[in-house]
Amino acid sequence: MSRNKKNSNISRRKFIRNAAIVGGSYFIVPRHVLGRGFIAPSDKLNIAGIGAGGKGEDDLAQFSKSPNVNIVALCDVDDRQSVKSRQRFPKAKYYKDFREMLGKEKNNIDACSISTPDNTHAVATLAAMQLGKHVYTQKPLTHDIYESRILAQAAKKYKVITQMGNQGGSGDGVRKTKEMIDAGMIGDVKSVQCWTNRPVWPQGIPTPTGKFDIPSELNWDLWIGPAKMIDYNPAYLPFNWRGWWAFGTGALGDMACHIMDPAFRCLPIDYPNEVECSIATIWRAMWDDTMNPDSCPPSSIIHLNYPRKDGKGNIKVSWYDGGLLPERPDELKPGEAFGNWDGGLLFIGDKGKLLVDCYGANPRLLPTILMKEKTMPPETIKRVPEGHYLQWVNACIAGYGKGETSSPFEYAGPFAESILMGNLAIRSYMMRNPKGKGWDDKYLGRKKLLWDAKNMKITNFDEANEFVRRNYREGWTLTL
Repeated sequence: MSRNKKNSNISRRKFIRNAAIVGGSYFIVPRHVLGRGFIAPSDKLNIAGIGAGGKGEDDLAQFSKSPNVNIVALCDVDDRQSVKSRQRFPKAKYYKDFREMLGKEKNNIDACSISTPDNTHAVATLAAMQLGKHVYTQKPLTHDIYESRILAQAAKKYKVITQMGNQGGSGDGVRKTKEMIDAGMIGDVKSVQCWTNRPVWPQGIPTPTGKFDIPSELNWDLWIGPAKMIDYNPAYLPFNWRGWWAFGTGALGDMACHIMDPAFRCLPIDYPNEVECSIATIWRAMWDDTMNPDSCPPSSIIHLNYPRKDGKGNIKVSWYDGGLLPERPDELKPGEAFGNWDGGLLFIGDKGKLLVDCYGANPRLLPTILMKEKTMPPETIKRVPEGHYLQWVNACIAGYGKGETSSPFEYAGPFAESILMGNLAIRSYMMRNPKGKGWDDKYLGRKKLLWDAKNMKITNFDEANEFVRRNYREGWTLTL
């Protein structure tokens, strides 16, 4: 659209609002004038997808619903997984190595969507941020605690728009939940129960064996990423990598960013100071040392203790997966659903209880008749009618310091660290004595682990600290 005087005075805020509706551009400002990380109003947001198959395929399709988005580059280590995205965006240049893509396309892209296995979230996200690119990174934000801390620091250092892909964080449900809690409808929250139906992939199984030819479409070295090199095995991909510690973060990593989000968003908590867990495994493990340290357990229970930031005591948050559930509340009628298929969350206050479905949806007081008897608080928190994806797109167009997202890394980093503390407890639990020397509490990790969040360190069981930060294989680094 050509420039004209009438439109040249339109405010940037009005431009963004109108652009979101009609996709028009009103005046031309060269990108270099606005500086790195800012998008000229006349430009579309040029997005590169790192991980173009699976969830990445859906993410890119969601972004492309905005008339202000171009998908200009795609990257995937497996040509088989990226077929649909390459067909959907035929003009996008295609790469297998995100480092090569960022190097060659750095002047053509404004933002990156990262949807790889958990193993490479951090390295791909940081590489994009260091080039001044806005980033949308799928949950969980990172594979380990240290990586989450680094990405939160990087977002501030490089001044880019960030969003973790926990879509419920932009939903009306979590905002209504907070308004209800802030209004005192259940009093002071003392504890929270969270649960999921995951895993729906294999966990707690022997490490795959056998020799297999690497498919010609797959770059196995890049798929391994920072992890220790192992032989290719089709058991790991395209989806079951979630159940292996080298690549995934298990049921907790997959779903807690969706299910625990209302607790972290609505309560005055940030970092836990204690964590403990128990896990299920095959019965032989206690007798012949067959617990597999490579695989996430088939089910687990985790208890996290959070000091309230307002100094008014502690809040205990408990997690159940693999078919395990907390006690069904007495206030719930026999025919009423306890969460939904994916899971749920129960706030327990000193004056009542509040049940929320997965993704922060459908908050309701218990007993549910109270939803008709009580007057709901007014809406005081801004809603996100455009949704999680387009909220990030609009924020990128607005620019750093102007655009707003629901799960910026300032929020998502500490939240992800909290979740990954649960996996640290699980992996510590799975530690064992040398074969034949029996079991004891030191190696089972049944005692509480005490966490020094500032220094990212377990203070009462030093062996557990190996799970705070991974050792990357040669050629991979994570440095601000």
